[in-house]
Amino acid sequence: MDRRRTDPESEGLARRLDKPMGVLGLFFVLVVLGQSLARDPRLVTTLTVLGWLCWAVFVAEFAFRAVTARDQRRFWRRNWWQVLFLALPFLRFARALSLLRAARVGGVVSAAVRGSRSAGRLLTGRIGWLAAVTGVVVLGTSQLLYVVGAYEVYGVALYDTALATVVGEPLSAGGQLARVLDVVLAVYSVAVFATLAGALGAYFLEGRRAADVPAPSSPGP
Repeated sequence: MDRRRTDPESEGLARRLDKPMGVLGLFFVLVVLGQSLARDPRLVTTLTVLGWLCWAVFVAEFAFRAVTARDQRRFWRRNWWQVLFLALPFLRFARALSLLRAARVGGVVSAAVRGSRSAGRLLTGRIGWLAAVTGVVVLGTSQLLYVVGAYEVYGVALYDTALATVVGEPLSAGGQLARVLDVVLAVYSVAVFATLAGALGAYFLEGRRAADVPAPSSPGP
């Protein structure tokens, strides 16, 4: 079959996959969160199976995009880092405790990155996109702090992370990771307020310009 004929078809299918994959990415964030919080063995098993199924879909989608990309060099130059996030969960098969801890942390980070990209696929409005990404940042960061043991109760981790992300309130947990995340979340909170201020300013400016435009005069008799 002619390669030039199949490329538009493949690209069209890849574009149609954007929204379903975006929804799956946000769902995956919740699945990974549930794996960290679940205690019932059957629920843990169910969530684990769901997580691996989601990951298999992500790998298949990435492989499809890689195979059908017209410019292979450009594709791998822009997406090589995704291979690292796709490979991290497989560290769970390692026996070393340190590698298992790294696998859990890597799974959380991978889910947060996937969720952020999914928000970008689903939402085009600046405010909606910012709200979705902020939610993913809060969930991912609080889960990361809980997984590494900075907080013993996830609810406290979620509350502190939300305050740090929205208003820049320092985290109550100690440790090097918490201090690093304090700085990261403080910078992020400034970016959030700057984006909101810019969006609101643009909204009111457009409203004022619309009010200043004279209404078209009606034709005379």
